[in-house]
Amino acid sequence: MKAFLYGIGLQFKFDIRSKGMLIACYLVPLIFFLFMGGIFTTIDTNATKTLISSMTVFTIIMSALFGVPPAVAEIYGTDVKKVYNANGAPIWFGVISQFISSFIHTLICCLIVFALSPLIFKAELPPDLIWYFLSLITLLAITLAISCIFGLLIKQQAKLTMVAMAIFLPSTMLSGIMFPADMLPQFMQYIAYAFPATIAFKAMTSFQVWHLPVLFGIFILLCGVIALLLKIKVKR
Repeated sequence: MKAFLYGIGLQFKFDIRSKGMLIACYLVPLIFFLFMGGIFTTIDTNATKTLISSMTVFTIIMSALFGVPPAVAEIYGTDVKKVYNANGAPIWFGVISQFISSFIHTLICCLIVFALSPLIFKAELPPDLIWYFLSLITLLAITLAISCIFGLLIKQQAKLTMVAMAIFLPSTMLSGIMFPADMLPQFMQYIAYAFPATIAFKAMTSFQVWHLPVLFGIFILLCGVIALLLKIKVKR
């Protein structure tokens, strides 16, 4: 257990020093928050009601989709994996350590957004904070799991960026965090539910009971995919 915790702490420190993780987890989300938060609240005063939730969703999908896959691909697509094997570390340790480290970093950034929004933009706090944080944690876990899958499947950095962008763009444009989802054509509103960001944002703002169980089910499914991919890595 001590070795496991030491490894997590070491990965956390590595990510702090990583320029890619710093940009994806902190710099870009916070700049977007400060820039777009002012625009949203100026154009529409009602945006203060959902600003925290929308900026939280953006922070999560930006941080996870662009920060994690390259790190996972570096471990399992290069000789770094051999270092794990040589030191007796289990095959799953690289994914778990990266998942937990990125989870902590992204959660810190989300808490910064949560704390600054009322101070800077006079944003309203979510009516149900417990439901909000449950939705936040679940979406973060799902997005990190998706990112880990990308990192396990794809080795080339250019392809990772393209695939991440293919998930990131519809997640931001269709989920309702940029503009009300009911402004979209009806068929696009249905397509939007294929992306966890849409369900999570609605969970944060509408508090319907079915959202969280669906998100949790998606996470369990993704964990099964990761376990299967790791078994394939072992056989190789």
